[in-house]
Order: sequence, then C-alpha cells, then structure tokens
Amino acid sequence: MRVLVYSDDAGTREKVRLAIGRRPAVDLPEVEIVECATELAVFKHLETGGIDVAVLDGEAAPAGGMGICRQAKDEIHNCPPVLLLIARRDDRWLANWSRADAVIAQPIDPVALAESVAELLRRRLTLSRAS
Repeated sequence: MRVLVYSDDAGTREKVRLAIGRRPAVDLPEVEIVECATELAVFKHLETGGIDVAVLDGEAAPAGGMGICRQAKDEIHNCPPVLLLIARRDDRWLANWSRADAVIAQPIDPVALAESVAELLRRRLTLSRAS
C-alpha cells in the first residue's frame, strides 16, 4: 500500500513518516511512503493512481493541504482518502469544507496519526475488494 505525504516542510514529512512507520497496524501490509513537497507532485501521483491514502499538511505553502484536498476530491476519479493535518483544532470546519476523510491537529500525536491512517487504509482495502 502507498501513502502520499505532502508538506513543504521536510520536518513535518519526517514526523508523519515516522508516525506511520513501515506498518501502521498489525492487520495491514507494509506501506510505502511517497513524499511530496509541491502541489504539482501531489497531483502527478494522484492522477497516476496507486496512492491508497494521502496525508496533506493544511499549513503548507504556497499551496495548503485544504485547498489541495478540495480540488482532489472534485477532480480526481476515485480519489483516495485524505487525512488533513491542521494547526488549530478550530480549523476543523475548514477541514470539513475541504472534504477530508480524517483530521489530526498539530502537534502530531504519532499514535493517533498511525491509527487514523490505518483506518483509512482499511477502508481503502474494503472498497478495492468490493469492486
């Protein structure tokens, strides 16, 4: 399974990568992390397919994860589930606007992030088996 991690901040990408690890839950296969630092790279990977979950940094610049999420949900056929990282808990309404499937507030809680990614991966597996 492949998890896309988008942030313009290499430190944020590293925290997400370390939280997910090689296997976010024992009942899931190992994951491959695809790191992206630009909006263009995110859409290239999403359009090509093969991404099972996307983790997007809502605070990334110049393109924030919320806007990318909203655009991906509108434009990408069979868009993978998206977990959005937000800076403030009060930004949840913006995450809802962006149609994110899950939201984690920063600072990143590694256990909560891994559990959320695992749940989204399980959903993706269930959908792919059903089709």
